[in-house]
Amino acid sequence: MFIFEKSPKSVAAEAYRALKTNIQYSSFDKEYKTIVITSSNPGEGKSTTAGNLALTLAEGEAKVLLVDCDMRKPSVHKNFRITNTYGISDILLQKKKVTEVAYSYNKNLSIITAGKVPPNPAEMLASKAMTAFLKEMKDHFDYIVLDTPPVQAVADAQILSTKTDGTLVVVRAGVTKKDEVKNTINTLNKINANIIGTILHAVDNTRNKYQYYYGNE
Repeated sequence: MFIFEKSPKSVAAEAYRALKTNIQYSSFDKEYKTIVITSSNPGEGKSTTAGNLALTLAEGEAKVLLVDCDMRKPSVHKNFRITNTYGISDILLQKKKVTEVAYSYNKNLSIITAGKVPPNPAEMLASKAMTAFLKEMKDHFDYIVLDTPPVQAVADAQILSTKTDGTLVVVRAGVTKKDEVKNTINTLNKINANIIGTILHAVDNTRNKYQYYYGNE
């Protein structure tokens, strides 16, 4: 279970609410409806962050869609304990419609899992079908949160960063190296990704620090 659901009044949950507010205020001039969540390497908390952020954004009246775009190592269905029989891969291949695949988690949050693992995930995410999908979803949702693979592993997150309004980079406290973060930022900057912030994940809150921290780049 996600911390936002398990302990809604915890320091971590409040930090997610602060992240939500920062996103809303950051989009004063430009609306951030499609948001990529990525990291430098696997195991740094991007999927946990994507799930908690989606739940937080859906806490009010906003309609939110969470999409598992990490088709190489999908985990959204495991985290939310829902089926992964069909997902975004099936939609992009035009085998299924969004209405047939999207799972209504609560009144404001819908989830599209990864679906079957395709042989060419990067090509699928770079396709016109993906661009059309995101455009269509903007007409139906206030926020679309995309859980993507790590930047240093494959090009998937970079591809999606060129199609979306903003990118958040998750950094795991005590694990992610400074040079890895710099490399990730540089990689995203090269393709003109709009990096709207970094999130420090899994800080030891016994030291009176937030478990999650949002900072502009």
